[in-house]
Parts: sequence; structure tokens; C-alpha cells
Amino acid sequence: KANNPDARAEPSRFGYSNAGIVAEVGEGVNTVKPGDRVAAVGAGYALHTDYALIPHNLCFVLPDNVSFSNGSYAMLAATALHALRRGEPEFGEFTAVVGLGIVGQLSAMLYQLAGNFVIGWDTITHRRDIAKKWGSHDTVHVGSEDSANKTMAFTKGSGLDTAVVAFGGNANKAYTDLEKCFKLSPDTHRMGRIIVVGGATFDYSSGMTNLDIRRASRIGPGYHDEKWEVGPDYPSVFMRWTTRTNVDLCLRLISEQKLAVDTLTTHTIPFEHVAEGIADAIQTPETMLGVVFRMK
Repeated sequence: KANNPDARAEPSRFGYSNAGIVAEVGEGVNTVKPGDRVAAVGAGYALHTDYALIPHNLCFVLPDNVSFSNGSYAMLAATALHALRRGEPEFGEFTAVVGLGIVGQLSAMLYQLAGNFVIGWDTITHRRDIAKKWGSHDTVHVGSEDSANKTMAFTKGSGLDTAVVAFGGNANKAYTDLEKCFKLSPDTHRMGRIIVVGGATFDYSSGMTNLDIRRASRIGPGYHDEKWEVGPDYPSVFMRWTTRTNVDLCLRLISEQKLAVDTLTTHTIPFEHVAEGIADAIQTPETMLGVVFRMK
């Protein structure tokens, strides 16, 4: 609080993804029990704290071989999975992921699992190295390499089917470069799908007639429905993929080592030393990606 720009401000709660052990459950809860190892998700619920009160539909039992650290990626993994579902990939397509932060890395992993050929774009060498470590098909050093030419070569001239924009802020330059990479029909129209999973914004021309732009900034149906979060799940026969089924699938993929979330953790900081740990880590922000706060 001493370093807060507004010394009068009350400390704010933060965090949206954590993992730990169930201490107690409320009346009627049967999805988890005391002593279970769980991952929890949800802004305002899955806080970075010693104790958190979580709606039962946002709490998930961890597979035995998934650590708390890896389980804490559940929220962002499900965000990437929902983005993939919004993108409706087909086996064998070409995909570019622009921005290799955590969600971008997870999106690239999932698109590869879905049978796509994936190329990741980023300005930061360390992030591209992480993508290569877990097995990304290829990467582009944005700013040093010609993104459009390298991507078109990656697709063997066919052009992209999909792009995932996984960063925030002004994305006009990224969009301009991406547009050059999409499939071009004989009647001169670019074709494909752009999935915006971050907070990116960009302008597009009126001539962009066959490129679909889809936003995907949640973890699945149910999240933000307060009655669902604390009540019964949606019937799977009508809604196969919800927040629950998305997160459960992500945890299974982590358990089966098909989502290599352990490669994304660059810093593990004891919570009692969080101020010093963060101060040290931000000395080299280009080497930060997944930061895990450890309670004990």
C-alpha cells in the first residue's frame, strides 16, 4: 500500500484463476468435497489469496498428476479453447496466432491439436523460443522478418484459413499484415476467419467482404450467469460445451501432457514475498510469461 499512487485507496482484490485444496463446501454441493485438490476460475472468485469462496460450477477436481501450478492455467486454457470453438477449425487448415502471450501460446497448442498447421507471430524472442520449446510448427519475429511473406511461404502459397489475434491494444498494423496472408479467391476477395481473443482493436476497409471477424473473450457458456454458477449445470444434450465441460477438457489435456502448460511458467513467487518477487521479475519483462504465486 505504501507504493500505491493513491495512498488513501483501499487494497483491491485481484486474480481470476487459482488452485488449492477444498476446506469446506456449502449445503447441497456434491461436485467437490473437503480435501479435494481443485482448480478454480472466475474473476472476483478465484482470487490470489489464502482462502477464496468459489461457486461450485467454477470449481474443478484436478487429475492426480496435475500440479496446483499447472492447474492454475485452467481459466486461460479454457479461454483459448472457447476461441478455438469460435474459430471452427477444420483438419489440415493453416492458422496464424498473433501474440504469443499465455492465451496465444495455448491457442496455438490447441489449434495444432485440432490438426491445424500453426505459425506464431510475436516481437519478443523469449516468447517465440517458448513456442519452439513446446513444438510450435513455426514462428515469425515481428518487426525483424516480413510477417506476410514468411506466413505465405509457411502455407505454401495457399494462404491462411484462420488467424487468432491474442493481444490487446491497437492492432491496425497486425491486421494489415494478416489481411495479405489470407486465401485469395479468383474474384480478388480475401477469405477466412479472424478470431479476436484479446482486447485488440483495428480498423478494416469496406472492401473486406469475405473475412469473418469473431470475438471470443470468455471460457464458455455459463460463465457470468450467476444462477448457473451456483446452481445446476446446463443439460449436456442441448449444450455440449459449457464452461464446465471446457475446463474439464483442458484439465484432461494438461493431465495427458497434450497442453504443455509447464513450459509457460517463467516465474514462481512465494506469496509472502510477492512484492519483492514481482519487483525482481519486472526488471526483465521480456522474460516474463506465466507467473505462479505459491501460497506455501
